[in-house]
Amino acid sequence: MLPTPDTSHVAYERVYEPAEDSFLLLDTLSSTDQTIFLQTRFGDGYVPLVVEIGSGSGVVIAFVNAHAKVLFGSRNVLATAVDVNAYACKATDETAKKAASENTASHGMYLGASQGDLRTPLKDGSVDVLIFNPPYVPTPELPKQPGLADFPHPDKKPTFDDDSYMLSLSYAGGRDGMETTDRLINSLPQVLSKKGCAYILLCAQNKPEEVKERIRAFGEAWNVATVGTSGKKAGWERLQIIRIWIE
Repeated sequence: MLPTPDTSHVAYERVYEPAEDSFLLLDTLSSTDQTIFLQTRFGDGYVPLVVEIGSGSGVVIAFVNAHAKVLFGSRNVLATAVDVNAYACKATDETAKKAASENTASHGMYLGASQGDLRTPLKDGSVDVLIFNPPYVPTPELPKQPGLADFPHPDKKPTFDDDSYMLSLSYAGGRDGMETTDRLINSLPQVLSKKGCAYILLCAQNKPEEVKERIRAFGEAWNVATVGTSGKKAGWERLQIIRIWIE
């Protein structure tokens, strides 16, 4: 078992707290099947860029960066993150820095987190491994998509309404819980590199089999498979991780 990064510094009233979905991603990425896949795909001196979209506390990207040598067979790994929540970006940076300092023999190079909407800060064709734990809970509508002006100034304490809004961005997925995830999936042909792959978390109400069929419709080179599942039911949520890759 690889150690989980410490997130005790994170303000959970405005940043998503690591939960079963987060830990399923950690277990999946560090499983024997996935480390073999990653090491085979990105061996021979290749330096992969790993990006987590919607990093929240930073527990997932900090884990990947801290244990780069174990997951990829090399410390020559670049890791970064994107989150629409400025407080999540700050939390991610702190989590990643702390985890790297505790795993000095195995960590890669963490490049920092950028505030932005999904893939907007990313160059086309640049991402080798994309990780996404989306807002997957079905809700009547999505929260208003924020701009920088929608976040309180860093020197000002957020109000209760500010905190509620920021947390809603992390879980409210709109119709079938898929409105945000669909936007990200539709962008994969642009954002992934030629070696690119993506790990995306889904719940039962996201209709995972329909999601897989839409991905296969991208073309013959596109593949998708379930590579991780939760062993427990959390209400109606039964979670799975799908891996999308190009051959």
